[in-house]
Amino acid sequence: MNLHLKEIKSFFYSQYFSDGLRMSLGILLPSLIFNQLNHFELGLTLSLGALCVSVADTPGPLLHKRNAMAICNLCIFLVALITGFARLNVITLGITVTLLSFLFSMFTVYGNRAASVGTAALLMMIFMIEKALKPGDILMYSVTVTAGGIWYMLFSMAFFIIRPYRAAQQALGESILDVVKFLRIKADFYLTDTDIDENYRKLVSQQIQVSQHQDVVRELLFKSRVMVRESTNASRVLLLTFIDLVDLYEQIMATHYDYKEVRARFGGTGILEDISGILQRLAHELENIGYAVLANKRYNHSHDFNAELELLKQKIDGLATTAPGTSNLVLKKILINLRDLNRNIHNIFNYYNSRSSKTLIKNPNEVEYSKFVTHQDYAPGIFFDNLSLSSASFKHAFRVSLVCLIGFITAKILPLGHHSYWVLLTIIVVLKPGFSLSKQRNYQRLIGTVAGGAIGVLILTIIPNRDAQFAFLVVFMLGTYSFTRRNYVVSVIFMTPYVLILFKFLGVGHINLVEERIRDTIIGSTIAFIATYIIFPTWEFEQVQENLRDVLYANVNYLVKIAENITGRSVSTTDYKLARKDIYVKSANLSAAFERMTSEPKSKQRKIKEIHKFVVLSHILSSYLANLASGVTEKNLHKTQPENLKLIRKSINVLNDSTKKLGGKCVDFITEKINPQEEKKQLSADEILLNEQLGFVNKISYDIAKVTDNILS
Repeated sequence: MNLHLKEIKSFFYSQYFSDGLRMSLGILLPSLIFNQLNHFELGLTLSLGALCVSVADTPGPLLHKRNAMAICNLCIFLVALITGFARLNVITLGITVTLLSFLFSMFTVYGNRAASVGTAALLMMIFMIEKALKPGDILMYSVTVTAGGIWYMLFSMAFFIIRPYRAAQQALGESILDVVKFLRIKADFYLTDTDIDENYRKLVSQQIQVSQHQDVVRELLFKSRVMVRESTNASRVLLLTFIDLVDLYEQIMATHYDYKEVRARFGGTGILEDISGILQRLAHELENIGYAVLANKRYNHSHDFNAELELLKQKIDGLATTAPGTSNLVLKKILINLRDLNRNIHNIFNYYNSRSSKTLIKNPNEVEYSKFVTHQDYAPGIFFDNLSLSSASFKHAFRVSLVCLIGFITAKILPLGHHSYWVLLTIIVVLKPGFSLSKQRNYQRLIGTVAGGAIGVLILTIIPNRDAQFAFLVVFMLGTYSFTRRNYVVSVIFMTPYVLILFKFLGVGHINLVEERIRDTIIGSTIAFIATYIIFPTWEFEQVQENLRDVLYANVNYLVKIAENITGRSVSTTDYKLARKDIYVKSANLSAAFERMTSEPKSKQRKIKEIHKFVVLSHILSSYLANLASGVTEKNLHKTQPENLKLIRKSINVLNDSTKKLGGKCVDFITEKINPQEEKKQLSADEILLNEQLGFVNKISYDIAKVTDNILS
């Protein structure tokens, strides 16, 4: 019960709820204020503009949010004006719907933020379709709607100006909790009753969440001049915490072993259960820190794991007497990993709980933060370069425009009532670039609409009091915007009764409205679903090769950086961390593509077993490389022996060869010629361990090469 209570509290402290509260207030206030002034229609129009612009209010630095919402205001003004005049004739309206749907769907070429601006503009177009205005009133109405959008932009920016660090703090807390879930899945590998293959699926799925949240934190921290350049303790502590969190994540990745072999050798000793238990308790400690960061509170108790780790060490050492002849080297390595995790978690605790301003980055210029975030190019040429059938964005935009035209004609031909624009609204919301995303959104929209409709009717039937209904409207509105990014089906469940109660206040019967909304949603969903099959369908197998290629290239690049370090070359902290970040991002992209592929029709799941093997092997390789990197960095192993150099070159060549087969680029690694006399030198203990690790990397590299050949065959 305590855990559920903590999760509920964390939601109310989260960025999701903050966004929902900000959006709800920004949209609702104009209607409430102008209703008190007896100008409800004016307030409703302002709220409509605020609603559209809120779509572009996505997480990110304040400057980017401001620019997106400013452009969004310009777009909704032009769209309201154009659609207002176009609707005077049904043919010009149909042409306008088709052209605007194509234009704003093409905004996806400029990234997610631009795509949200395009969605906001299309919402404005849909709302204007059924708005009966005289030609002389269209300009004034467009200006009023835009004024509502400007109000929302200023209202939203005020939140971030008043509390400039809060959004980054919330995203950081959520990122910590994602790493906690990843660590717990890792802990389950040491339990003998855990299915290893199923646990890998969970691990790969959670890796996607970790990567996505870390990207959000990077955007908020590294693209904000307030965070990077200010010398305040608050900004520096956030930076330090995130840097250590990424290092901690790498250490968790590095704790990878042959779990089948480990279970076979030590399953009956009870030590594996102890290891899993310590990992779970470490995760619990990190979770408490994450909740404290999220709630903007201090976590005053830090658990000391040294006694538990010392007891585990004694048990591991005791195997020499209880099980003579059994090597416990792998257990000793696990113990070292546990100590490293404990130290890093304690560092995060100390960073965030330091009360003085001394907790600062010693050399803020050592890492060039701007390199760790992607910089979107908004050149007009990108738009025109994508106007071809070879572009996925063009296919998506063409599909959306054609389906919107079909939806528009359907709404005009069939007697769908007074809110037939809901058909188009469903199409815009449901249609996504890929089949699997469209399918998922389709199911979520249908389930949410039916369930939400039932809830709305129930409330309006058994609760006639208007004040109580308004209270429910506010709650449902808050739930709608709080869950939009977190859980779409829950968002729709909240949205439907929110809309029903709103229309009840506007004097529209709720029973007929529920039937109309469900019918329009089913029609829009059906049209969109059929379109994803027959109009330029996009299947994951058509583009997964690019993901495979990117992951291999990232792994080779990371291995080369490690190899350069081993051979005594200077590798900057920035170059090393960029290579590491690239692996995590590309691996998460591949995992996400594989998950989408599993939800597609069986006939389109080509080579799915081989691709799953590739995903797992890629994760294992990344883990081995992380393990190798941490060992090389800590022990300063330079000028390595020729045996190790040979293994490095073999692995790089094998991976480069696979990358080339997938149509990718090779990463060069040039070494000096081997001195034959050096081959006779005896390897030190550290060199032997390094040789063993490189042997694992080499074996996995050959396994990946075989799977790559199978995928391409």
